Amino acid sequence: MSRTSPHEHHRHTPMSRRGLLKTAGGLTAAVALGATSAATVADAAPGTWTHPGMLHNWGDINRAKVRVAAGDDPWLSGWNKLTANSHSQSTWTPRATATIIRGGTGENYSLLYNDIAAAYQNALRWQVGGTEANAQCAANILNAWSSTLTTVTGNADRFLAAGIYGWQFANAAELMRDYSGFDLARFQEMMVNVFYPLNNQFLTGHNDACITNYWANWDLCNMASVLAIGILNEDGAKYDQAVTYFKSGAGNGSIQHAVPFLYSDVDGYDLGQWQESGRDQGHTVMGMGQMGAICEMAWNQGDDLYSYDSRRFMKGAQYVAKYNLGNDVPYTTYTWGTGQNCAQSSQTVISDVSRGQVRPVWAMLHYHYNRRLFLDDKYISQMCFSVAPEGGGGDYGSTSGGFDQLGFGTLMYAK
Repeated sequence: MSRTSPHEHHRHTPMSRRGLLKTAGGLTAAVALGATSAATVADAAPGTWTHPGMLHNWGDINRAKVRVAAGDDPWLSGWNKLTANSHSQSTWTPRATATIIRGGTGENYSLLYNDIAAAYQNALRWQVGGTEANAQCAANILNAWSSTLTTVTGNADRFLAAGIYGWQFANAAELMRDYSGFDLARFQEMMVNVFYPLNNQFLTGHNDACITNYWANWDLCNMASVLAIGILNEDGAKYDQAVTYFKSGAGNGSIQHAVPFLYSDVDGYDLGQWQESGRDQGHTVMGMGQMGAICEMAWNQGDDLYSYDSRRFMKGAQYVAKYNLGNDVPYTTYTWGTGQNCAQSSQTVISDVSRGQVRPVWAMLHYHYNRRLFLDDKYISQMCFSVAPEGGGGDYGSTSGGFDQLGFGTLMYAK
């Protein structure tokens, strides 16, 4: 079974040695063969890389292109959300700077996350709408930063910047990788020299803190960045590093630490308590987007992390969705070590802070579990449609939380 879309007439990608999954078009070989038996386990980087192969593959792009041109919803509504965003305009001017600071004095990281959103959104408009001006704009933004940025710094929050903006930047570049006006080699070099060292430093050293001190999202964004850099640069060692950490990493971002408690048959559904649920719901929903990005990027390279450990992530997402829809969920006291000396702290109840916060993270999960795998994802589905059509950076406020995910899942994932 081919891993390429029938529409990939100009870019052929042979099936890798782990290519049981067909990335384009929604159905998977895992479904055809029985999802349990065919779900692959990643233990090595692809023998042949798929491009574009991060958040979007050619099947996603072609489907959006065809559906938007035909005026079909929900794709058209998603497209209109994209074209209405100020960041998607081809007149966007990059504000690249040599040093980005997140945390402490002199913070200027809004320059970076706004420009990344603009690069990604212009790249999407080019891929789906075919407008050359948007391609030129996206390439100009990416080129400006790769020729200027040398340092990401600040207090501990520098690791958040390196993680979140690392995987997002790489995704924008992946959509532009074959555009003649984009300097891919220089961008790849920037990702390795500026972002990866911080990603790796955090995952291996956790800023010299107790291994459980940092919340799941800190690990997740850095894992996502390492994975994205691995795909962008076709670097198998980095790809493997991220996938291995997802499965068995010591920090809170690995799957069993991110979803520490499971609950069977709660009103007919299996649920998994998310690691940050006792903290607040904004960061909990953020985690759906960060882990979702990891799973989608791996999926497009032939690895099914979505289903890893008996679909543990789905159970976590169902839990988060159910609670944020206003329903009750079980909660087990969560205890962890903090600081450098692992002083014990506990959360005894789930937090209702920012409950129901809207972030564009649900379409990716719903259209995977429900439309690719035909699973009953009751709560994920309700969340998906309650917030549709999804926008992106610029649609959810001006602060960094509104830019923690690239968004536009309705346009790019609806099936």
